[in-house]
Amino acid sequence: MDTAEDLRRTLRRIDGKGYKAYKDIKGCYRFERFTLCIDHVQGDPFAAPSRVHIEVDAETAGFPRWTYEPSDGAGGGRSREIAARDYITRRFAQAARRISAGHRGTGKGGIIEIDRPGQEVLERTSAFIGERGVEIRFFVGLPAFGRKIAGPHAEAMLLEEVPEIVAEAAFFAALDEEDLQRHVEVVEDADALRSRLPELGLVAFVADGAILPRRSGIDQRPMASGEAVAFESPASLRLEVELPNRGQISGLGIGTGVTLIVGGGYHGKSTLLSAVERGVYDHVPGDGRELVVSDPSASSIRAEDGRRIEKTCITPFISGLPGGRDTDAFSSDDASGSTSQAANIIEGLEAGAKVLLIDEDTSATNFMIRDHRMQELIHDRDEPITPFIDKVRLMHEELGVSTILVLGGSGDYFDVADRVIAMRDYRPVEVTSEARDIAARFRTDRRPEGGETFGPRSTRAPEPQSIDPRKGKREIKLTPRGTSTLGFGTYTVDLSAVSQIVDPSQTRAIGWALARLASRADGRRTVAELVAETEEVVREEGLDALTGRPASDLAAFRGLELAAALNRLRSLSVARRV
Repeated sequence: MDTAEDLRRTLRRIDGKGYKAYKDIKGCYRFERFTLCIDHVQGDPFAAPSRVHIEVDAETAGFPRWTYEPSDGAGGGRSREIAARDYITRRFAQAARRISAGHRGTGKGGIIEIDRPGQEVLERTSAFIGERGVEIRFFVGLPAFGRKIAGPHAEAMLLEEVPEIVAEAAFFAALDEEDLQRHVEVVEDADALRSRLPELGLVAFVADGAILPRRSGIDQRPMASGEAVAFESPASLRLEVELPNRGQISGLGIGTGVTLIVGGGYHGKSTLLSAVERGVYDHVPGDGRELVVSDPSASSIRAEDGRRIEKTCITPFISGLPGGRDTDAFSSDDASGSTSQAANIIEGLEAGAKVLLIDEDTSATNFMIRDHRMQELIHDRDEPITPFIDKVRLMHEELGVSTILVLGGSGDYFDVADRVIAMRDYRPVEVTSEARDIAARFRTDRRPEGGETFGPRSTRAPEPQSIDPRKGKREIKLTPRGTSTLGFGTYTVDLSAVSQIVDPSQTRAIGWALARLASRADGRRTVAELVAETEEVVREEGLDALTGRPASDLAAFRGLELAAALNRLRSLSVARRV
């Protein structure tokens, strides 16, 4: 294997030459304590930065087993490993920001970057740890002036800055042991708590003392200390749970069935639901939501005007449309609020959702409720929509699907709720008995609609030619833009309503998963089967299986979000299977 000095000599030899001469440095180089591998060299200074990784053997890295193996009583799993990988990534990112001199020369020259995590702790392809040691994958913008190689700058980056950054992130002795231990234990506790939800009969748990409010709609960090009210569960719904590291904790247990979160405006209803929505993921210590966990299949549902729908059976909610339009296989290029919300529920169930999270503020009013007076004015035969209120209990009783609803304006839901939680000055109070008393005293006299069963359901099998990632000469062309948009082949997938995509690297991974799914669709395998097979491959082989090569910037996603992206692909065509 070549050495660091060989790399230095090559950089000095190609200094001032055309940019393509950088290809000469591709390969692996032995440094004093690690190996540096330059895996892919960018074609010009304006292209995506070069892909690089380092490897440190286990003995040199010095990480004890507790950093990546589960503790006693944690029930196995990979919580600690994923948390330690996340911690290493964050340490590398911090060191790179401080040590790297930044942009030098033309284009993206001079940058040293790694996939940067947010508040969630997600499995990523940026760092790995285990019995074989540590691997860290990152990006380097090879510097140039114009299109001439800036050798001395590249030498400073690769032979001075990178080793200094690596020294702060890849060796256990350089880390704050207490801080690392807290990081892995917080994640392990959250996963242990989430795994216990079924045995406790819960769909979500919100720990006492949690800080739920965020700084803003675009800043997921916790609200500044002193401004936020710490969460305190009502005694009637408080549970105590033993965790492997934290020990005994208490908090609000939200049971299966239909739960209403009610209260006046600005009292914290939507904030609580948002925390539950993000509770499908683990969070970093200090986030405030470390022990807010939800059923892994919880799915946020909202109206989505203008989305495309492809042969989705929305008949349980919408039937008898004017003109005889088929609702057993409903299609639209520009869905309304009610049809899009119906489709979002049905497609969520198809992908395996067992908990629905719904806020009336982001719902279609006519989809959620039709009161007695409106029933009297508009006869059933003239109204194609069966409101959600008449299906929510049937979904639980027939399909085992629970719902958490935020409501501020419709007391009719008191009739179908298992529990009602009122938010008052950001504190929850159970008001189930009061709500039932009100429901008994003030009858709505509205008639249940939509029949005594949930209604028909069908499955859909994607046609392979309709999922095409190609563009021009590129076999796979993906352009992720944040968490809201994915360029896929010649199409743009709008993911702005898929609120549980929380990291741009998830968007990128979903794009690769769609491309892989396209190669396995045959017009017979269903959406659920294709999504489940993709999840299984990632579980067994890791996220690299999606790209077929080592990737540096992918983050784990759920099958629900993969299915949501597939359903929003405007070219999608499916064969319907009853």
